[in-house]
Amino acid sequence: MLAPEDYMRRALELAERGLYITSPNPRVGCVIVDEAGEIIGEGWTQPAGQNHAEIQALLDAAARGKSVVGATVYVTLEPCSHFGRTPPCCDALIKAGIGRVVAAMQDPNPLVAGKGFERLGDAGIAVSSGLMASEASALNEGFISRITRGRPFVRLKIAASLDGKTALANGISKWITGEAARADAHHWRARSCAVLTGIGTVLADDPLLNVRAIETPRQPLRIVLDSQLRTPASARVLQNGNTLIVTANDDVKRQEELKTAGAEILHLPASDGRVDIAALLPLLGQRGINELLVEAGATLNATFMQSGYADEYLVYLAPKLLGDPSRGLAMLPAFTSLDESIALHFHAIDKIGEDLRILARPAM
Repeated sequence: MLAPEDYMRRALELAERGLYITSPNPRVGCVIVDEAGEIIGEGWTQPAGQNHAEIQALLDAAARGKSVVGATVYVTLEPCSHFGRTPPCCDALIKAGIGRVVAAMQDPNPLVAGKGFERLGDAGIAVSSGLMASEASALNEGFISRITRGRPFVRLKIAASLDGKTALANGISKWITGEAARADAHHWRARSCAVLTGIGTVLADDPLLNVRAIETPRQPLRIVLDSQLRTPASARVLQNGNTLIVTANDDVKRQEELKTAGAEILHLPASDGRVDIAALLPLLGQRGINELLVEAGATLNATFMQSGYADEYLVYLAPKLLGDPSRGLAMLPAFTSLDESIALHFHAIDKIGEDLRILARPAM
C-alpha cells in the first residue's frame, strides 16, 4: 500500500492534465483508492460545464468494474456542494458510498468553502484536508486570486539579454532568446486565460498573441490596451476575433471600424486619459479570467510593476549582451535610493535550451 502523499501526488499529476482546459474552474485531480490500497478510479476536471474530477473518477471506477463503497477519495480541492453548471460533487460521492475523503485544500469559493466538508461529514464520511496543500494551491493561483481578490493572477513575461535589454536601439528584437525558450513561452500562453499587450507592441511587432508552438484545445483571449484607438484594422491580433481592445477614446466611428475587423471594444478611461488598469483587472475577474499573461513593452511593464499588480515575473535571459543604448525591460523612474527598488525573490530558475528561465515574485 502506498503512502497518502503518493496518492495525493498522483491526484496532483492528474490535475495538471487540466492545465489548459478547466478555466474558469480550478484544476482538480482525483484518485479513488480501495481498502486494499489499489487505485480503482482516476479523473481530472473537464472544460467548464462538463464533469468535475470526482465524477470522472467515479465513472472511471465504474468502467473498470470496481466498487467504490467504503473507498477513499484523494482530491486536490474540496468537493463542491452547490449547483453551478453541474450538480454538487458531494452528492455524487455520498450516493456512491465513499467512506473517506482526503482533500489537499479547502475551496476558497464562498459558495463551497467548508460547506463541502460539512455535507460529507454529515453523511458519515470521514474528512481531512491539508495534505500537500501548497502544491494544490500553486496549481490554482489564478482561480484563488480571482475568487479572493476579484482579479486575475498577473504574470509579466519578458525576454531579455543578460544585461536586461529587450531590443536594440533601432527596435530589432527578433530573436533575443532561442527557439526552445520561445516554445516554452507558448506553454505559459496556453495556460493563461488571456494575454495582454499594449498598442506600442502591436504597432512595432504586429503580433498574433496566440498559441502556436504547442497543441492547445483553446486560445486565450487577446487584450490590447489602446488608449487612442490606434490599432490598425489589418492588425494580426484581430484575426479570427477573440480580441478585446481596451480604450480611453470614445470615437464611435473608430470603434465600429475595429468591431467590424473582429474586435470587442471596452471603453475604460482613467483621469489621465489613459486606460484605467485598476478598473480593468476586476472586470477581467468578472469575465472568469484566472491567469493574465502580460507580454508588453517597457512602458506597460513599468506600469504593472509600480502599481503592484505584477504577481509573478516570467523572465527569459539570453546569453547575450546588447549594450547600453539598447532598450531596457521597464521604464522605471530614476531611483535615488536602493530602498526604492522593487524587491523580488527568485522561486525557480531553469535552463531552457541555451537561455535561463527565471520565475520571480515580489518580496513580501
